[in-house]
Amino acid sequence: MAHGEPAQALLRRSSSTSTSLLTHRPPHVALAAATARVRSGTLTPEDAHSLFDELLLQATPVPQRALNGFLAALVRAPASAACSDGLSLAVALFSRMSRGHGPPVLSPTVHTYGILLDCCCRARHPDLALAFFARFLTAGIKANSLIVNTLLKVLCQAKRTDEAADVLLHRMPHLGCVPNAISYNTVIKGLCDGSRSQHALELLRMMAKQEAGCSPDVVSYTTVIHGFLKEGKFSTASNLFHEMVQQGVVPDVVTYSSMIDALCKRGRSREARQILDCVILKGLKPNIVTYSTMLHGYAKEGRLVDMNNLYNLMIGRGVVPNQYVFNILINAQAKCGLVDEAFLIFQDMQKQGVKPDVVTYLAMIYVYCRKGKMNDAIEQFNQMINMGVPPNVQIYGCLIQGYCTHGDLVRAKELVHEMKEKGIRYLGIMFFNSIINSLCKEGRVTDAQDIFDFMKHIGEKPDVIMFSSLIDGYCLVGKMQKACRVHDDMVSVGIQPNAITYSTLIDGYFKAGMVDAALTLFKEMSAKPETLTYNIIMDGLFKAGRTVAAKEKFHEIVKSGVRLSIDTYNIVLSGLCKNGCADEAIMLFKKLRAMNLKVDIRTLNIIIDAMFNVGKTEQAKNLFAAIPAKGLVPTVVTYTTMMSNLIEKGLVEEADNIFSSMETSGCAPDSRLLNIVIRKLLKKGEIVRAISYMSRLDGKGMSLEASTTSQLISLFSSQGIYHKHKDLLPARYQFFEGDIHS
Repeated sequence: MAHGEPAQALLRRSSSTSTSLLTHRPPHVALAAATARVRSGTLTPEDAHSLFDELLLQATPVPQRALNGFLAALVRAPASAACSDGLSLAVALFSRMSRGHGPPVLSPTVHTYGILLDCCCRARHPDLALAFFARFLTAGIKANSLIVNTLLKVLCQAKRTDEAADVLLHRMPHLGCVPNAISYNTVIKGLCDGSRSQHALELLRMMAKQEAGCSPDVVSYTTVIHGFLKEGKFSTASNLFHEMVQQGVVPDVVTYSSMIDALCKRGRSREARQILDCVILKGLKPNIVTYSTMLHGYAKEGRLVDMNNLYNLMIGRGVVPNQYVFNILINAQAKCGLVDEAFLIFQDMQKQGVKPDVVTYLAMIYVYCRKGKMNDAIEQFNQMINMGVPPNVQIYGCLIQGYCTHGDLVRAKELVHEMKEKGIRYLGIMFFNSIINSLCKEGRVTDAQDIFDFMKHIGEKPDVIMFSSLIDGYCLVGKMQKACRVHDDMVSVGIQPNAITYSTLIDGYFKAGMVDAALTLFKEMSAKPETLTYNIIMDGLFKAGRTVAAKEKFHEIVKSGVRLSIDTYNIVLSGLCKNGCADEAIMLFKKLRAMNLKVDIRTLNIIIDAMFNVGKTEQAKNLFAAIPAKGLVPTVVTYTTMMSNLIEKGLVEEADNIFSSMETSGCAPDSRLLNIVIRKLLKKGEIVRAISYMSRLDGKGMSLEASTTSQLISLFSSQGIYHKHKDLLPARYQFFEGDIHS
């Protein structure tokens, strides 16, 4: 319709195309009927224009309340067959009002403009809203806080938060309005949405100091807290949360939910649960979002018992689980490989009338594939298709990986072709890299080779990562000839081996005892060696007992100017100690200290052991005592080294003291430590002490190692030198009673 058409033409069109909405009815009744038709989705643009034709021609002023209600319904109505764009229609009708001729029977008010601004804002048309506000100012209508607050919202939506702040702080009084909490909260939200939470906090501080004429409310604080959390500033948000409580502003469910979400994302579900319990104790009712957040936090940390208990609490408090909640529960069980538990929740989900989506089916298919239950996995796949849920690339990838991993390459190929036929985005090289790498790490290199060949068959070109993974697989099982053949194939197709490829082959040669072949390949490698390569070379030479060659290679590397990591130095220090060169290791350690190289706890463990081995007991004890000063924490290996050597030196009481300090520090002894201590004490004839540590081992549910058991049998059997002390042994070891050698 052309807006410039004469009224008579519009009337003719109206009478010929639709039934009059106004005839014989007052304007407010006609508008009420039209509003009802808008809400039912049956009012067409022609009907609306016909109504306005008649309203503009009649002499009775139209009630503003009825008119504004009609426009509000129109702009908020969802698209329907009768009218696809209510906002555009409302704008067209408003334009006719504002330029109407004759008596002002349809005069827009501040409320009319407010409705239009709000709806433009909702429809994400800030420029149109600002144009309406400019027209509002031109019309000379007195503003109120409602329309100015809407203007603030529009400016923030347009990312013009500085202008919004200027209107709030300086221009509202000139418009005859006083800013209220909604005004401030609107600008605060705009600043936080733009990652300017610190500026938002400054506005909040103004409110708190009564400079704004209104005090911050729960929305003010919650918005800024959420803004800081979104920016990753947890401590600032936490401090503001506590300040909010101290100021007497009571947090609501949204505030608490934001804090719970932030804690869960940081793996601090215990603290998050404390907040949730506090919410419940205060009589507030956590909503489905709060519970979902907490459930997801538990799921991420693998705390399934807590997750299930919370779910039961949620049900008990009348909160009905939705699709997202069920997906959290099923995913958590699936990731832990709990097939039956996942399936029970899946069944419960359907019983409660909640429809599974692609995320639900992916979790179920994943857990079945993980457990090798491919028939169950494909049954879920077929069910999802029957339920009208289209499978995506992740679903196909999961099934293909399952079939590849469990040896059914024929079915895997069928699924790949099915994907192509359905036009689903094709699985890339990275997908197959992941499968091949996993199989190789498990020692299933033959299966990996089959998938490698299958991948080439379907047209994918292997990259350097895939070739390197396959080489690693053959090296792990000691098939060096096949590893070399893969390397040659790689070069033949134009892919140059990288440092990782060479490092893998060199490591394989060392482990296969082919030291010279490893060194030859190191000399021939075309890629620049990395730290990993040097580590493998040094470790391999020391383990092969070629200490001189190792030391020469080390000095050669140092002279070349290569910057070595502490890992490399640890390999050299350990290699020197294991090959009878502990004094040299201690000298090298002193050089490292002079270089101010940052050592780690493994370095100190090696040197402490070396000092004991060369008789420097006091130096070893001093170095152990200095560990905290170096910013390090002793590990169970450190304590094992200390106790083992102290007992060896006959310093058993000092060893006991070390054990006590270990328990006090919170470092739990492991089975290896206790078994070593027991063997060392038995060897020293410290029977009572040894039995005391056996009781500790027993109390922690740990077992004797084979070498410890063998030593006990030898010492406490009928022919053993400690047979008379057999009754001192813990009850479970009384099988030494008889002469087992007879």
